[in-house]
This record gives sequence, C-alpha cells and structure tokens, in this order.
Amino acid sequence: MPRFRMYPTPQQEQQMFLHCAHARYMWNLAVEQHSHWEPGRKSAPGFAEQCRQLTEARRENAWLAAGNADVQQQALKDFAKAKSARFTSGFGEPTWRKKYQHEGFRVIGTDRLPEYELDGTPKLKSRTGKQVMGRLVVVQKLNRRWAQVKVPGCGWVRFRLSRACLPSAKTYRITFRNGQWHIAFAVIPEPIAAPGTSEVIGIDRGVTITAALSDGRKLNCPQLTVKEHAQIRKHQRRAARAKRGSPEKTAEQAKVSRLKAREANRRKDWCEKTSTMLARSYDLIRFEKLDIKSMTRSAKGTAEQPGKNVRQKAGPNRGILAQGWGLLHRRTEHKAPGRVEDVPAPYTSLRCSACGWIEKKSRKSQADFACVSCGFTCNADENAATNVAAGQGGIPRPRRQACAGGVTTATGRSSAREPQPTWVGIPLS
Repeated sequence: MPRFRMYPTPQQEQQMFLHCAHARYMWNLAVEQHSHWEPGRKSAPGFAEQCRQLTEARRENAWLAAGNADVQQQALKDFAKAKSARFTSGFGEPTWRKKYQHEGFRVIGTDRLPEYELDGTPKLKSRTGKQVMGRLVVVQKLNRRWAQVKVPGCGWVRFRLSRACLPSAKTYRITFRNGQWHIAFAVIPEPIAAPGTSEVIGIDRGVTITAALSDGRKLNCPQLTVKEHAQIRKHQRRAARAKRGSPEKTAEQAKVSRLKAREANRRKDWCEKTSTMLARSYDLIRFEKLDIKSMTRSAKGTAEQPGKNVRQKAGPNRGILAQGWGLLHRRTEHKAPGRVEDVPAPYTSLRCSACGWIEKKSRKSQADFACVSCGFTCNADENAATNVAAGQGGIPRPRRQACAGGVTTATGRSSAREPQPTWVGIPLS
C-alpha cells in the first residue's frame, strides 16, 4: 500500500480534522451497538441497516449533516470488515477509537471507469446487462516531486510524490499522527520476480547486528543518534515535572512522540529497502524462526505472582523491538511470496557450519565462534546465518561427517543433549 506525506493548507486541515471526528464517531457508535448484544437478544444491525440509520441521523443531526456521507459510510464499512475478520486478523473484537490517537478516515474514489474481464471483454451487470463502472481516485501529477489528490470538502490537497509512478486506486486512507498527515492508496503491489540464479541466503537476526547474511554481509537497522536520545530524555524529564493536564506537559510529550516517530520511520524505510534487495537478489530466503511476541513479553507477571527483574527485562525488549525483526520478515514474504522459509532457531548458533559439531564452548562470545572439534573460526552471527541457509536448525544430534569429506573427531562430549523423558511413576495396576 503506497504511503505519501501530505501538506494540506490550514483550511484544508480543519476540514480533514472534521472528517476524522465524523469517522471516529460512527465507528464508536457501531462499537456501542454491538457491545449491547448478549445471547438470546436480537442480533446487532449489519452494515446495510446501519447505513439506513445513518441517513435518518443525518436528517436530525446538523453536525452529522455538515460532514461527508461517503466518509461516514466508509467508517461503518471498515467496522463491518473488522467485525467479520476478528478471528482471522489477530486483533480480536473492534474497540473504541480515541481522539488524538486514532485520527483518520477513508475515502472512496469519485471518478468512474469502465471495468473489463481478464480476457478484455466488458464486465456486465447480471440483472440489467449494463457495463460495470468502477470507482477511481482522482489524482494529478504536478511535477517530478509533487502530486495532488481530490479530498471531499477540501478540494485538491498536495502530497509529496516519493515514488516514480503515480498510484491508481479505488480508495485511499488519510491519517494524522505526530503532527503529520499521510495518505495511503489501497493498491496491492505486484510481487518481485525471482532472479533465477538459484541462490539461497540465510539471515540470522540479532540485537548487536540486526541481520547477518550467510554471504558475509552485516546489515544494521538505523537508530536514533546520541543527541536525539538526549533530547528524548530531556523532554521526558520536563514532561514529568510539568503539571498534569497542562499545555506544557502536552507540548513536551508531543516532542517526544515526534522523535520516536522519526525512529519508526527510519526503521520502516530500512525494512522496505532491505526486503526489496533480498527479494531481487536471491531465489530462496531463509530466516531463523523466532517467537518475537514471547521474547518481548513483559516480566512483571500478575498481582498474585509478580515477576522478577522487570526493569532488566524491559531493556532487552526495547532493543529487540527497535530492530524491526518482524517487519523485515513480513515485508520479505509480501514481496517474495513462496520464496521465504523459516528454519528452527535452536542450535543454529552452537553448530559449527564447517563440520556440524554442536558444542556450547564453541561460542566464545557474542561475536566469536571457534569450533572445539575442527578448529574452524569465524564471526558467530555469520556462522549462524550459514547454518540457517543450509537449513540446519532444531536438530540436536551433531553431524559427524565433515562437509569437505572425512570424519571429525570431537574433543569432548557435546553439551547439547536431546530432551529426556521424565518418569511419571504411573502405577501398572
């Protein structure tokens, strides 16, 4: 979904805030309607019934009548889609949207364009036999850097054309976060074709080195500078000392959010460029399979069983989330569908990529790996990436035969054992 930065005028910005308020109001009304349902009661109204209720509400409410009907109706349609996909999306039931946090609305195109089948024949309606006219967003390219889109009630709004091609979509979504307006066109990008070189790449993800490739390259996700981190701490201290609910506290918190949004934008940009490079350069891309949600889970526990070392665990959690592991894997799957594989993570960092012997003592430090069996030495992350590229993961039993031929002799017993069964003591009689 292409996303661009918008630059509305103050008058246009005021109207767009009104669209956000209308969309949020309709969404929350739909949430309230469905929250009252209980087993035995009549089902909550669907999308068609809600649209009829919206028409009646616009006749009686002057504030709703002043807004755009398409914006309000698309908010109800978004809720209907979220409600139907609550089991497959992973987000659960739709929840309330808050002011200053969920600012945005969706617009359907106003231009009409005839639609055709895959073979080139016109697409006809089943009842009337007339040709189907699809929606199209009205977009104009001004020059190499700028373009404009028609927004209801705002006219032409300019946005920065950060891509070479002009987007062509049926709908788009406008959002406001951290003092910036963005527009995202609903376009499914075409997958990147495989280069056809039969090359396989393995990627080991870490905190010190974000992505270590099996060909020796090491890629790091850009972070905030030391000066920017100092600015965040300064504004956080000022916000903590300010009076609760004061304009000074709000201003300091907004400055912190703006700096953190800058870090998130850098991380997303790096993930997009890196995933594109991987999809274009290799036929098969293998990642180590990591349960990031469990790895970054808080250690605070519950009130009955509080956790230990909560603050110590929060530091590694922030370090992991700042690397963009999940986004890099997800965007690579989108751009190279069917060419991304997950390799089990256990023993990838303890296995020697030269002889296959597994030993904890071979991992000298975070960066050094020296096999106690064959004496092979290399960077630890590069060794793990090579094992991931070969698909050697999750196999606890060491491989005795060397890659180049011959048999390696172990200097000691392997410290990586298979899981042993536990004797339960079930009586036989």
